[in-house]
Amino acid sequence: MPETTPASPFRSTPPSPSERAPSTPRRSVNLSPRASGRPRVRAIGQRFAPHQDLYHYVLTRTWTEFFLLMGLAFLGANALFAFFYWMAPGSVANARPGSFEDAFFFSVQTMATIGYGGMTPVTRFAHIVVTIEAMTGILSVALITGITFAKFARPTARVLFSDKVILAARNGVPHLSFRVANWRHNLVSEAQLRVIVLLTETTREGETLRRQVEVPLVRDNTPLFALSWTVFHKIDERSPFYGPDALERLRAGSAEMFVTLTGLDEAMGQIHAQYSYRLDNIVTNVRFADVLTLHSDGVREIDYRNFHEVVPLAPEHHLANEPASGNMPPR
Repeated sequence: MPETTPASPFRSTPPSPSERAPSTPRRSVNLSPRASGRPRVRAIGQRFAPHQDLYHYVLTRTWTEFFLLMGLAFLGANALFAFFYWMAPGSVANARPGSFEDAFFFSVQTMATIGYGGMTPVTRFAHIVVTIEAMTGILSVALITGITFAKFARPTARVLFSDKVILAARNGVPHLSFRVANWRHNLVSEAQLRVIVLLTETTREGETLRRQVEVPLVRDNTPLFALSWTVFHKIDERSPFYGPDALERLRAGSAEMFVTLTGLDEAMGQIHAQYSYRLDNIVTNVRFADVLTLHSDGVREIDYRNFHEVVPLAPEHHLANEPASGNMPPR
């Protein structure tokens, strides 16, 4: 009996240019909090008011922005107190009359409790300002120390997501797949993955809604996540990718696929990571290149140079009615 090719739930026409994978596979790794795989949001009509949630605003800055903010706050506070000393000539001994520079450096010595002794307050006004500044300095050091420790102690995940999603047959059944890797190579236990498709729908009443559709995975958890993990979604009647022209239908709804990963890091405790895929990232009739090698001494080697690479499947393993060339990007 001749071998039959499994039926594909996708269209039989060749893929459009917008569906094709990028011509050059991405080589660099971006694991920053502002990585391109995070959801893109632009807020309109929201007043910029970081002071209303100052702790969260400061805590979510990058280290460069954090130190820049702390430096500006330190300079600004000393400039403010220096202004009071400068307004009262003769209030600081050994300071040049009318010198804002001397007043500023005296403020720095006071706030930092350095106390060289070259300049000292000599009037009641100066002593009052020094008292207020000393209290401000103590509180500032406590706050900055706490925020700095909180930034260091924040649990962060270093998870690498593949930049492509693959559509190919697995044991004769269409599957979507992508893969993730633990960049730190430490032990993450009880790792859990969730995938949703966010799409736009219009009701019969004309109301436009954004709806989350859960994407069931063949295996959505792993007790040990140390190297890499290839995630599969079986395309059947429960799948949002099932049916003729499924990709066009989802694209018409501006659909995006969002992935979240949570787990317990052996050093940091609870961690989480997220990534988003556009449907243009889907590549057909290929598989991921091998990245793991087991050596004779038991050492497992992972090659990140091939992490985003894909390899074409043999024609006999192509999905039915898909062109032999598929969406294979140039090598």
